[in-house]
Amino acid sequence: MKKRTKRLLGGIAVAAGAVGAAGAFLKKKNVRINRGDKKVGNVWARPGMQVTFRAELMPGREREERTFRVKEILPSGRVLLHGREGEHAEKEFEPIQ
Repeated sequence: MKKRTKRLLGGIAVAAGAVGAAGAFLKKKNVRINRGDKKVGNVWARPGMQVTFRAELMPGREREERTFRVKEILPSGRVLLHGREGEHAEKEFEPIQ
């Protein structure tokens, strides 16, 4: 290849990388909608929502006894529940239908 062709292809590669990086940055920025200081995106639970522990974690209890209301969502994605101590992760609950 001629030196001029190499420079042209190199410039095109750098420009394509810059466009890709800018697109990824803008896409990530659009996912986060600011409401005050909290970042809201695709979360699996909302405050006030009812969640049910998987039966394997609470054997011998009926569904109503395993169901709790979400008090707060933590930045880590875990939740605090009304009437239950500690932080709980999404994998502890039955899938939301």
